[in-house]
Amino acid sequence: MSKIVFITGATAGFGKACAEKFAANGYDLVLNGRRTERLQELAEQLEKKFNVAVLQLAFDVRDEKAVFDSISNLPLEWKNIDVLVNNAGLALGRDYFEEASLEDWNTMIDTNVKGAMYVAKAVSQLMAKRNASEGTTGHIINLGSVAGKEVYEKGNMYCASKFAVDAMTKAMRIDLLRHNIKVTGVHPGAAETEFSLVRFKGDEATARSIYNGLQPLTAEDVADAIYYTTTVPTHVCINDLVITCTQQANAIYFNRNPG
Repeated sequence: MSKIVFITGATAGFGKACAEKFAANGYDLVLNGRRTERLQELAEQLEKKFNVAVLQLAFDVRDEKAVFDSISNLPLEWKNIDVLVNNAGLALGRDYFEEASLEDWNTMIDTNVKGAMYVAKAVSQLMAKRNASEGTTGHIINLGSVAGKEVYEKGNMYCASKFAVDAMTKAMRIDLLRHNIKVTGVHPGAAETEFSLVRFKGDEATARSIYNGLQPLTAEDVADAIYYTTTVPTHVCINDLVITCTQQANAIYFNRNPG
């Protein structure tokens, strides 16, 4: 029987790359996203290319009821989730604290913190129940950021949200220990995806400028690292993984080539 991976925010960026990586390695997939057309297109591509089964769950992770209803009502055979890639998240704006948008702040907190919390709680309950009956080992991977390790100018609430994800991940590792559930925090640095375009609200020039002088990570680089954490022996857990491009040391320090 194939293993099952549940990926949130699967229609773009790290989530989509993870869907392709896990499908290529024979996993059946539960894919979540808000954009129904993209979700359906991705599911059809993966089913055809890799001969895997894909279940689509179109909901917004910010919607508490939708999250818990969707996961509790999974068909029985889809409740045996082996891996959760808790990926859905975003940054909005890069402004000084007193000038930043409250709407942006609330969206980031609701998505990055509360959305991740809802999904992790619902899936961890399934994993704990399965461990009690079958003795299995589940694995939850939370997507953090280098912004959850150091705070930088104009990062304010995005950094705060990712610091919260880091703390939540550490807490989950402790609390879920008794259920034999692995918990891993993966914290990418600069990666060229839709991330910056969303952050700067469609301003392509500003979004591109973030990567000036860099060879940034790709979504596939991060997906490879995420997948790797699931391949170590059962008795091994990678608790925390920070991944950057070679030209980036952390959230603040870069070695950019002159342009």
